[in-house]
Amino acid sequence: MKKKSILVLRAVVLSIFFSAFVLFTGCDDSSSIQTPDDINSDKAAMQQLADQDSAISSFEPNFNEENVMDFLGKVSTEIYPFKVGQVMRLVSRDFSVNIQGDTAYGRVTKTFEGNLLILASYDSAANQPDTLIKKPMTVVITRNVIFVRRANTDNPYNNWRIAAISLPEGGTSSHPNIDLKKITIFLPNGDTLEVNSPNDYYLSRGPGWWRQLPVIPRNETTLIRVELTSSYSEDDFVTLTYGAMGNGLHRAKKRFVLVSSTPNGNVFDKVYEQSYTTHQFPGFFHAIINAFPYFAIKDDSAPVESESWGVPYLVKF
Repeated sequence: MKKKSILVLRAVVLSIFFSAFVLFTGCDDSSSIQTPDDINSDKAAMQQLADQDSAISSFEPNFNEENVMDFLGKVSTEIYPFKVGQVMRLVSRDFSVNIQGDTAYGRVTKTFEGNLLILASYDSAANQPDTLIKKPMTVVITRNVIFVRRANTDNPYNNWRIAAISLPEGGTSSHPNIDLKKITIFLPNGDTLEVNSPNDYYLSRGPGWWRQLPVIPRNETTLIRVELTSSYSEDDFVTLTYGAMGNGLHRAKKRFVLVSSTPNGNVFDKVYEQSYTTHQFPGFFHAIINAFPYFAIKDDSAPVESESWGVPYLVKF
């Protein structure tokens, strides 16, 4: 009787063990199945590829001008600012993708919040700032990414690669008093880039028919010309931020110089120019143009208006 009970107990234990084994292995098999054509899996993989791409990620450390008050020099205009900069933080991002066969078209949308900082004086004769004005601002930046299929495996991350990226562009939700129209980049090798719609201007991230990413040697100078329309005859505040690495080191900033201003109905067509020199550190960077209308800086209570365009580039050894 005792032996029979032991046999029954063993049978029950084996039955439970076998059921658990089937349940475990069954769950493991079902969770590991991934369909390469699954849009959600592909979308997650493409978003990860975009987040990890150095040519794309180099935008943020140049867009956020943290510690800007430490390095931006005095602005000599009648509005009495000494230093101006924006401190931004990424608050949300959205990634959408349209898969068409072996090509996918992605769109990255990032929303930044922060403050425009104006270190100024209300006294036109002052030689030291006495007021720090903080103006809240929200900026949305968009960029397009083209992916091509390179394999058909169970892991979507291995199935796609980035073929091309557009230039980033954006600004505040409303900027009626300033409008970037065109930038022309004169590279040291004699090549010229002309951009009038950044999200439609693509740079190749590998073999392809798109224009190659600008490659600039160390300690070489690039000239940028900016064309815009402004509601004011006065000089707008147009700046170039560049050179920041992922940790924000080596960030530099310059103000564009007004070259010409021509009345055109109720607005003024303006041309600005500025140059920058690459430093000795190789890697991916962004040159970012930020344009603010005159009164966004002059008036301590005027809301912030801004428009931003960016150009990625690679500094080679």
